[in-house]
Amino acid sequence: MRRAACPGSFDPVTNGHIDIIGRAATLFDEVVVAVGVNASKKRLFTPDERMDMLTEACAGYPNVRVAGFDGLLTDFCKEHDVTAIVKGLRAVSDFDYELQMAQMNTSLSGIETVFVPTSPEYSFLASSLVKEVATFGGDVSGLVPAFVLERLRTRLAR
Repeated sequence: MRRAACPGSFDPVTNGHIDIIGRAATLFDEVVVAVGVNASKKRLFTPDERMDMLTEACAGYPNVRVAGFDGLLTDFCKEHDVTAIVKGLRAVSDFDYELQMAQMNTSLSGIETVFVPTSPEYSFLASSLVKEVATFGGDVSGLVPAFVLERLRTRLAR
């Protein structure tokens, strides 16, 4: 079985994330969406909230499951029998960073990284931008699923 991981913080999950996950689901037998749960980083949503949103967002993909991890991605991959890491690339600047990570991951574990170019309509999209725009009342309804938008509004209203 060809199993891949799509790692990230997903704070919150965006339509760009879902696009990459869905495309990975066509390339691999199983995709594990690996949610980084590093407690030392400040996030808008808890790890459980992020995993719940991803589970709902990926419900239409029968070969996708969601799991949290803390520590090295390569250790997570070994524990889950993952043979490839899938990363979306928005721009050349992403490639510069992700290439170094891919080379490090391969040197640590032999796990390969597959780069998937982001669909043009999501090339600017980042969770941090979604949070910033939403914080100031901007319209992010076309950038995240409706249920994520509702959670964002509820969280930011506090």
